[in-house]
Amino acid sequence: MINRLVDRFGRTGLAALSSLIWALPMAAWAGSADLSPIDTTAYPWVALGIGLVMLAVWLFLLTRIGGAPASSRPHRLDIGRMSTSEKRWTLALAAFATGLIAWLNGAATVDWSPLGAAVGSGRPGPILFAVGLFAFLAVMVAGILVSWRQSTAAFRRRVQQESRA
Repeated sequence: MINRLVDRFGRTGLAALSSLIWALPMAAWAGSADLSPIDTTAYPWVALGIGLVMLAVWLFLLTRIGGAPASSRPHRLDIGRMSTSEKRWTLALAAFATGLIAWLNGAATVDWSPLGAAVGSGRPGPILFAVGLFAFLAVMVAGILVSWRQSTAAFRRRVQQESRA
């Protein structure tokens, strides 16, 4: 099964995709740890334990991924074969996706009622802060869309160049 997945996604792609195994429980732990002092229903140690177990599973998986044979066909996240443009747009995509995940994690763990009350009072500071929060969200989403398109176009150019050679 690992061999088929490596053939489909490449070593780097499968390693990146499989990192979600531990990254999502760890994000849940961070969110529940933020809530635990005020919310007695949040159990941060459960999420931390699951995240640590899944980190061990992921590290074990990485050893199997590294030993699996990879085909010579082009893969999306093959860093050694990526063009400079493709690396740049893929890095931008990762940065914007990380920013969006950070915004969502923050939004999920924050009590929005004080901001809503402050914006409702009509004071300019809270209104500008709320506008800034949603502008950040809009920039992250737009950045993901643009960088995904550019990264895909750069990958297609690389595939065409490799097929001609």
